Amino acid sequence: MNNEKKKLIDLLKAEEVIKFGKFTLASGKESDYYVNMKMAITNPEILKQVAKIVANQIIDDKIDKIAGPALGAVPIATAISLESYIPMLMIRKAKKGYGTAKLIEGELVEGDSVVVVEDVTTTGGSLIKAINAIKDNGGIVKKAIVVVDRAEGAVQNLKKEGITLEPLISIDDFKK
Repeated sequence: MNNEKKKLIDLLKAEEVIKFGKFTLASGKESDYYVNMKMAITNPEILKQVAKIVANQIIDDKIDKIAGPALGAVPIATAISLESYIPMLMIRKAKKGYGTAKLIEGELVEGDSVVVVEDVTTTGGSLIKAINAIKDNGGIVKKAIVVVDRAEGAVQNLKKEGITLEPLISIDDFKK
């Protein structure tokens, strides 16, 4: 494990982002742990560390845009954009019925190479929706990056969609 990843894990542990016990998830499923990424994405030190790691990972990938689905990934995409000087996109959960009625905020040009980032993923369902929004609007998704993977199928489900998911950290990293 490299020093930057270890530092991120230490920061997440210090902020008690991962809690162990008995929890009911948003899906209604029971879990032995809960990943409270809102604690992480509101902490500037954690955001900076995530941005540093991701910016280094994509430096040679010729990426045109960093995209983050609302709400949790928007601060992450913003931090990466600031670190890498790559413009960002925000992907709404649904189109608004007023104003520009866009699903994607920011300038996505047809053919843009995009990295989609997410805070936490379980099965990858919301990430797949965000990826499809980029593709449907002319973007080319190079890969997806998630801060914490719950290791419950997201990597495999995205692979079936032809997308590589690169977790910065897996839940298994916290069980060591």
